[in-house]
Amino acid sequence: MKWVVKLSLLLSSFITCVSMASVYNLPAANSRLLGEDTIHKAVKGDYFQALAENYNVGFFALLAANPGVDPFLLALDDNIVIPKQMLLPFGKREGIVINLAELRLYYYPKGEKLVYVFPVGIGREGLETPHLTSTIGDKRKNPSWRPTAEMRARYFAEHGKEMVREVPAGPNNPFGKYALRIGTSEYLIHGSNKRFGIGMRASSGCIRMYDDDIEWLYNNIPVGTPIRIFEQPIKMSYEQDGKKIEVHRPLTPDDGAEVELAMTKAVKHFIGNDAQMLKKVSSLLANPEGVVISLN
Repeated sequence: MKWVVKLSLLLSSFITCVSMASVYNLPAANSRLLGEDTIHKAVKGDYFQALAENYNVGFFALLAANPGVDPFLLALDDNIVIPKQMLLPFGKREGIVINLAELRLYYYPKGEKLVYVFPVGIGREGLETPHLTSTIGDKRKNPSWRPTAEMRARYFAEHGKEMVREVPAGPNNPFGKYALRIGTSEYLIHGSNKRFGIGMRASSGCIRMYDDDIEWLYNNIPVGTPIRIFEQPIKMSYEQDGKKIEVHRPLTPDDGAEVELAMTKAVKHFIGNDAQMLKKVSSLLANPEGVVISLN
């Protein structure tokens, strides 16, 4: 079934889609702003998972950008914000960068002034994706899936029976058709045999992608590509038309306690002495929206 979508592309720096990746011109070194948000007018049968796949964004990103909207039952003609505008994370623009807080993967191809952006699924509570700096150590087509000893023990404790030792390539393989190994670790960037879970905390610690996205990445990423994984819930930038901020909800720790974003020294310095701006940012820290907000 094809979903009818109406795109409102006001993208000054957005170029196109390659496979499903969102591709942007890399901004100048003193800028972090990419693209523009898109407005989708809901039609009969729309729901967030289908929109996430059509626009190549994450499920949680749609939820955050559209507070109060039922993700499974959209009202006809509802204006749904598709979060296609973003600020680049702080740090070196090189290789693969994964910001866990925003559930996005950025790829900076060597020698090109472009950045490719993909939604990803990450480790659920208790099985967190680690923060790390490494390289892509191996590429696998049609990988087999071998659950770790820890996964088998957990399965036995929950179900009272042994877990399979290996699942070969095919429709039942949770890795999908392609996988990239991170260094020499057990962690992979891989596809999936399920539609649900991209842009969510749903994996056992690996990075999960849409099938088209991981296929593109597999075909374009060389072994040895640098990769950094971190959590950066607050991103800020001084742009030509004023100050911009993008705030995401921080990841919930193992104990399930809610994490409140603090008004850090960096945020205070960014705001300055503007009382109105302080009030606006305080509200965003308490209720992150996951979209770029202009503070001027």
